[in-house]
Amino acid sequence: MGSIKILGLGPGELEQLSLGIYRELTQAKTVWIRTLDHPLVTKLADEGVNFISFDHVYEEESNFSEVYERITERLLEEAGKGDGELVYAVPGHPLVAEETVQKLLEQQQVNVEIAGGGSFLDAMFTTLRIDPIEGFQLLDGLAMQADDPSLKSHLIIAQVFDAMSASEVKLKLMERLPDTYPVTIVDGAGTSKEQVKTVPLFELDRETALSNLTALYVPPVTEEELLNREFDRLRAIIRTLRGPGGCPWDQKQTHESLKRHLIEEAYELLEAIDEEDDDHIAEELGDILLQVMLHAQIGEDAGYFTINDVIGNLSEKMVRRHPHVFADVEVSGAEDVVTNWEAIKAKEAGSAGRSSVLDGIPKGLPGLSSALKLQKKAGKVGFDWGSEEPMWEKLFEEIHEWAQEVHAESPARSMKEFGDVLFAFVNIARFHGIDPEEAIRQTNEKFRRRFDYVAEQVYESGKQWGDFSLEELDLWWDKAKEKGL
Repeated sequence: MGSIKILGLGPGELEQLSLGIYRELTQAKTVWIRTLDHPLVTKLADEGVNFISFDHVYEEESNFSEVYERITERLLEEAGKGDGELVYAVPGHPLVAEETVQKLLEQQQVNVEIAGGGSFLDAMFTTLRIDPIEGFQLLDGLAMQADDPSLKSHLIIAQVFDAMSASEVKLKLMERLPDTYPVTIVDGAGTSKEQVKTVPLFELDRETALSNLTALYVPPVTEEELLNREFDRLRAIIRTLRGPGGCPWDQKQTHESLKRHLIEEAYELLEAIDEEDDDHIAEELGDILLQVMLHAQIGEDAGYFTINDVIGNLSEKMVRRHPHVFADVEVSGAEDVVTNWEAIKAKEAGSAGRSSVLDGIPKGLPGLSSALKLQKKAGKVGFDWGSEEPMWEKLFEEIHEWAQEVHAESPARSMKEFGDVLFAFVNIARFHGIDPEEAIRQTNEKFRRRFDYVAEQVYESGKQWGDFSLEELDLWWDKAKEKGL
């Protein structure tokens, strides 16, 4: 069984090769090379180096993953034919942005040796005059996602070799940065043909000087307006508010004191959703996020948990409860998703020591929402009517019993029977897919709009409420209905 020695061709100049790498290349009988598209190839060929490239694989395959897989397989096949050493050359340094090298290191069939080579990163640092110790990040432009860049660090993006790859990188960066943010294109870093050009981000894919030797540099973001959009910035703000020299109000808050604020913010979000006001929705979501961050910081201050624990628990739960996305479970529609979700929740509840089917319903829920959840959980184990008719019969029965207690002038029993009426109403609402809490909330808002219209008419008349009969006020109420209020 042979072995594989991997050599790096450096940034692109013959003078940049170490003497050792140069000797390895020129003394090898054959040098397998990932691509001939490198400035050194012609010069080394003139000095007698015999190359076998994989350029044809790029033309035959539709994506880079398949290309790299085939290259790896062929190299292993060739190395396995004898006991000698196969020399494989790649651009730059073998351990910088070289997927075939990583695949070779992962296998156990043949021994792999890396002989080094100059990385394009050294040339980039020199050209850009930046010190990576200030914070540096290297990303693959072909695999980069919008959330990947660390905006406060020096960012270098490789694999920006044509208009299409540049366009993909541009669009992802524009999700985080302004269209006019300056970015620097460096082609052939460290070579005699090096080109450096700074352009606004939106012009990135319009540049013609893009090649397999091109890398993109994005300078660290310092503008507070941009950094305020980053999660780490929000976390730092909350930590400062709660820390020494922070805000006295934030410092004295507890989980208990913040409870009412969370409820209020949730209802304000619902109002924004009803208004179909996207800006207002974004603002109210921020207010809810503030409550989450404050609770998390309180937990961190006490040494119990951090926001990372909150996010970690949520991420694990989402993966665990979506096996149709993250595992091999198949579903036919949304109903199957809900069924699986409830089954997984029930299993989790069992492992947590819960014994009642009704466990897991928060005690602080509004009454109608709590009734709906109780009925849903009971219904899942078969404790439910299968049709609507008995639900109506039960409702009329409860109304009759409530009326009896009202006439008997028994306030305590009257309240209990009225609760039974509401519970029966919720059951019918559930049968028709109506959320009773949302329904009453919408009715309350409708009453508020129409009553405010009537109040406005009374105010504009210059009279007092007592100057109008109920019938006269009802006319304005009807007018509000006609206006769609």
